[in-house]
Amino acid sequence: MATASKTDDFLFAPSEEAPGPQYLALRNRIAEGIARGRLAPGVRLPSERQLQLNTGAARGTIREALAQLEAEGLVYRRDRSGWYVSPPAVTYDPTRWAGFMSYVAEQGRAPATETLAKETAPATPSLADIFRVSPGTPLYDITRRRSIDGRTVLIERIMVDPALAPGLLAHPLDGSLTRILAEQYDLTVARNRIDMKPCALTGATADALGVKPGTPGLLVVRSSFDAAGRVVEYDQEYWRHDAIRVHVDLAVRERVGASVVE
Repeated sequence: MATASKTDDFLFAPSEEAPGPQYLALRNRIAEGIARGRLAPGVRLPSERQLQLNTGAARGTIREALAQLEAEGLVYRRDRSGWYVSPPAVTYDPTRWAGFMSYVAEQGRAPATETLAKETAPATPSLADIFRVSPGTPLYDITRRRSIDGRTVLIERIMVDPALAPGLLAHPLDGSLTRILAEQYDLTVARNRIDMKPCALTGATADALGVKPGTPGLLVVRSSFDAAGRVVEYDQEYWRHDAIRVHVDLAVRERVGASVVE
């Protein structure tokens, strides 16, 4: 992993005192370095102690500046390693059905998947309602960790009805689940229902992502249906908030009387 070098000495260069909170001055300097390409994606920033010694700012000021940059998705923290400039976010289009492995690779990035757990679990009342089964009905419960260019970006929990895909857990699940469902069980997705909301990454999810509990995240919940309206899979994805950029390109449609003009 690259580290900051003499090319980013501007971080420690004397500057005129800017009005406003002191932490914003450091935040602005680092953000400018990122915007100008002087701090490249993946570069490790100077340690908090180095920043404190070279800028003369208090430790709390340094941490407040870094927390602000983290909230904006410009930097991220690796446990026991330090702060790094965030890589470009991957683009996610919820209107287009494509698996993680496909749309990440299409953007010239390297996707990878690691299965953390796979088991059969009884359906909770809420899951029973989603799958239209009785509470307690066995469902496949799969937890996977996914990365882009070697950096862990999301933890997902997938539920599948064994009645539609018997023996699914016997398959290797470190690749495309979509392909397995299509090729082995003739299950194809005809419709997706997607909900997204900001969240905090906590507990086992934070541990699996290697982030501090409370780190900002994005929760993407997807219900995938086949042509008959059956739920093929129910997926909860907990993303690092700086790793994903939601992009939707919709044609404008104008309603004229009872007709729709595109």
